[in-house]
Amino acid sequence: MDTQKTILAFALAVVIFLLFQAWQEQNAPKPVTPTAVHQSVTTPSTPTPAGASAPAAVATPIVAPVSTSFRPATGPTVPFQTPVFTGQIGLNGGDIQNLGLRHYPQAVDNPAPYPILDTAAARLTIQQSGFVSSDGQTLVAQFAVPAVQSADGQPIILTGKAGPLTVKKTWTFQPDSYVVEEHITITNSGSAPWSGSYFDQFLRNDRAKSHMFMSIFTGAVLMHKGNFSEQSFSDIRDHPVLKAGPGWAGMMDHYFLAAILPPEHAQTQVYARPSGANYVAGTSTPLPILAPGQSTTITQQLFLGPKQQQTLAAMGRGLEQTVDYGWFAVIAEPMHVVLTWFHGLVGNWGLAIILLVIVVKSIFFYPSAISYRSMANMRKLQPKLEKLKKEVGDDRQKLGAAMMELYRSEKVNPMAGCLPIVLQMPFFMALYWVLVESVSLRQAPFILWIHDLAIPDPYYILPLLMGVSMFFQQRLNPAPVDPMQKRIMSALPVIFAVFFSFFPAGLVLYWLTNNLVSIGQQYLITRHIMAAKD
Repeated sequence: MDTQKTILAFALAVVIFLLFQAWQEQNAPKPVTPTAVHQSVTTPSTPTPAGASAPAAVATPIVAPVSTSFRPATGPTVPFQTPVFTGQIGLNGGDIQNLGLRHYPQAVDNPAPYPILDTAAARLTIQQSGFVSSDGQTLVAQFAVPAVQSADGQPIILTGKAGPLTVKKTWTFQPDSYVVEEHITITNSGSAPWSGSYFDQFLRNDRAKSHMFMSIFTGAVLMHKGNFSEQSFSDIRDHPVLKAGPGWAGMMDHYFLAAILPPEHAQTQVYARPSGANYVAGTSTPLPILAPGQSTTITQQLFLGPKQQQTLAAMGRGLEQTVDYGWFAVIAEPMHVVLTWFHGLVGNWGLAIILLVIVVKSIFFYPSAISYRSMANMRKLQPKLEKLKKEVGDDRQKLGAAMMELYRSEKVNPMAGCLPIVLQMPFFMALYWVLVESVSLRQAPFILWIHDLAIPDPYYILPLLMGVSMFFQQRLNPAPVDPMQKRIMSALPVIFAVFFSFFPAGLVLYWLTNNLVSIGQQYLITRHIMAAKD
């Protein structure tokens, strides 16, 4: 194997990896999004899963029925606003129905807050909560308009009824925090004991975006007894999930997460299942048996915001696992820390990417030098290889034997360029996922025409420059002896330029910088070896 074959194999491996990621996403079945959501009042109860036990004086835990769905955007709402949120709470259920993230515009040319929760059919994602009694009835609280509706920094307190229950729900929003506290006090106002459970969930339609050559997970996320899992919409439809024990549940897309966080050691149930043509992910908390006049209180949190790794890790609930670096997490996580540190120094994510690439190339300076020396020595042998080709003709077996004999006589090891490239592949792929997963690069400008490093270059200038850099890099490498391989190598700069025109500008900037640094190092080594006397 010569160095040209190694480079070609590396390039093809990257392409195959990315195409496989895209194939996995594009072949997942997607149900049709409905135009309306229908209301269900009563359904059969859901049995407790095997292994789940109810605590003393507590009713059997019952999760939200499979068909539970409510009609969104009906009835009055209570508006609210904080430094990070702008939203509404519906009085039918007392849940957050619309929520915009003020620090995250929808697009570079659309400054409206990003709707992490939305009642619109096209972007349907809403919170739903209620009670399931031990006889299978679903009860949704109907709240009155509160006296204080939109006081910044003040709790929003709702009171209402859900069947025989009197419910008081208090929403507390902390300044500059994406964590919301939810306090629910339930009082049995009826004349008979009541038992059941409280469920809280997110309902979402399947509107996963198709990312060219990139598989970005969109779906439900569950944490159960310390074990994190991602549940795609197709998986949920085929295999609904119900697990008893401490944990949390939520929905996430590329950059944002909506999660329900019961107390860390609460004996809840977490679940993900279809709901008509939509999907729900949530938690169910068993309630004590309430005698007439008795009350109980549930306190839990919601996280509604961007997947900032440091913020999620600081919460200590495993939320940082929603930032998925895949197989390369052990490398990608420290690389993300370094990238963030560079951004703190220079204040520009594009410059931070350039500095990070330089650091990675510095770490592999000596392994890369071995590879480039091998290429330079192979290039120096090019005239002799061409002569062998003419002497041997089309006899591939004889040509291979003659080439190996030439390598031995000239003390050139064609394999010397392989290992350094193989060693660098995990770092290249780890950096790729850092740039794909980082919400910090969303709508982050670089220079001039690059206003968003997370989307493709609108004028294709960076992909064109990357293709040109590959062309010049190939000029420093020994030309392949095989004519077919030579034609393939000549076409690679054009193929990669077209291929990378679909990639986010941040990724293309990374690859372009990597090529330019490699060209500089390879040029110096090649010039030194070619100038040396035989």
